[in-house]
Amino acid sequence: MIELAEMIEELRRELTAARTAAAGEDLYFEVGPVELEAAVAVERSATAGGRIRFWVVEAGADGRLADSVTHRVKLTLDPRTRSGGGRAPWVSGAEEERER
Repeated sequence: MIELAEMIEELRRELTAARTAAAGEDLYFEVGPVELEAAVAVERSATAGGRIRFWVVEAGADGRLADSVTHRVKLTLDPRTRSGGGRAPWVSGAEEERER
């Protein structure tokens, strides 16, 4: 299992790699809202400061996983770039007239 934060971090790396690979291409796509759906196991640490962690579990791992109950979580991420002034990124190419 991996933590939910690691899954989102890897998604960010993959989107960045796609933008880099498409640089200079004539055909491009605007990166819009990204929807993720995952089965997660929620675990609360018994130590002081009891941290709650979300672990992504394999597809089809419904029901109980050890002492954790799995839940379905759906996240909608709206990618923005700091370098673009907080605007949604494009997958490739320089900004063209009338692009958002």
